[in-house]
Amino acid sequence: MGDRQCLRQLSGNQPTLTRMYFLDPLAKSYWLAKLCEANFDRLLKLIPNLPEMAGSSIAHADGKPSLHVDLLEHAPYTLTLELSHLFDIGLKSEMEPAVRVRVYLDARTAEMLSDHDRPKVHMGLNQTGNAKRVLDYKWTLNYFLSQWLDHCLAGHYCFGVSRSERTTCIEAGLN
Repeated sequence: MGDRQCLRQLSGNQPTLTRMYFLDPLAKSYWLAKLCEANFDRLLKLIPNLPEMAGSSIAHADGKPSLHVDLLEHAPYTLTLELSHLFDIGLKSEMEPAVRVRVYLDARTAEMLSDHDRPKVHMGLNQTGNAKRVLDYKWTLNYFLSQWLDHCLAGHYCFGVSRSERTTCIEAGLN
């Protein structure tokens, strides 16, 4: 697979990233960086006011579970967010996938740290992971994040706008 085709897939111009698993492992760190850049772009479409974000927010899409974002940490050049759908199951509610993302505003990248199923890298590898295992684990996390953000964007979720303004958000190319 050529670099141009991979880049097109990373930027969301292709419907799926299924062939991304077949990248040359020697180039995986390069493509992981590109994937994190593309995830930042996806996140910015989902949360247009991302750099100025404060607190928590909820996005709605017709007939779909609400999407919640919580700002966990704010530093001058980074944000740590948790994104999750709220599912009402009988008498209880569940927040899944509870994706934690570190956003590097200066580098314009977004890196998934963990979710409800997968722990942080150092815990997931029992603090003994070699460089290849760490890279593979980070690839898996961030590939999942790219697919999930694409799913959210396809569902016409958009933070920072009212339900009536969501049409404007979609028409403006934010989704």
